[in-house]
Amino acid sequence: MESNRAAHAFATLGHPGRLAVFRLLIRFAPRGVRPTEIAQALDLRPNTLSHHLADLTASGLAQVERQGRSLFYAVDLETAEGLIGYLALDVGRARPDLLASLHPAHEDIMTPQNSDFNVLFICSGNSARSIFAEAILRDLGRGKFQAFSAGTRPNTELNPYALDVLQRNGHDISALRSKHISEFQQPGAVEMNFVFTVCDTAAAEECPPWPGQPITGHWGLPDPVKATGTEAEKALVFAQTYGALRRRIATFVELPFDQLSRLALQSSVDAIDADAQTEPKG
Repeated sequence: MESNRAAHAFATLGHPGRLAVFRLLIRFAPRGVRPTEIAQALDLRPNTLSHHLADLTASGLAQVERQGRSLFYAVDLETAEGLIGYLALDVGRARPDLLASLHPAHEDIMTPQNSDFNVLFICSGNSARSIFAEAILRDLGRGKFQAFSAGTRPNTELNPYALDVLQRNGHDISALRSKHISEFQQPGAVEMNFVFTVCDTAAAEECPPWPGQPITGHWGLPDPVKATGTEAEKALVFAQTYGALRRRIATFVELPFDQLSRLALQSSVDAIDADAQTEPKG
């Protein structure tokens, strides 16, 4: 990366507000986010956010795309990669002590501990979407995966519509329970290989880095708990949400984990969501 361009990018990130927006965009990457959702997540005034987004776009750290009547802002991953590389390789002269944290101990090919991959699904309430994902992966994973789920909102309960959908699809629900994310952030907690957010609210949450540098993904889906209408119409929304997650997870478990680098796995995880966005709705 050219020095003046790098200096511009670093200066842009030097403001706490712009850095907060950039961090949020990274959590949604590679998917874009509407300004209204960013403003709500960060409690920013629209005009203040507009200035931050304009500065991030001007520096090349973010890009904007119009979809219908909405604008979506996303991190420019190529620029972000170039900025990190400039700092570590050019300015830092590739010193091993500076680069050590960029190279996880589990290096290139993902190698699970105890022959399992530990996978955590996070949503706001841990009452439906993440519970669906936990049960689906547990049963589709054929012993290769240890599935967990949690919510960012405390004191929630499993949704009866969700439990009904799981039972009708042959899943054992006896061990399922609603859990808060803090349960997995304690010392001695299970170290995750993959962490997925399945709702936009959870993706927008500022969480501490996960130990072990797991691969992360955002498979955001609308909250079926907010469905309105008759009992049958609500049940249909839950069934559709279950189906959307099952298709993603069925693709995920078939990935050739023993052949893909971390970079290739991250790209594959992102592609699963990108492909799902092109599926016919309904």
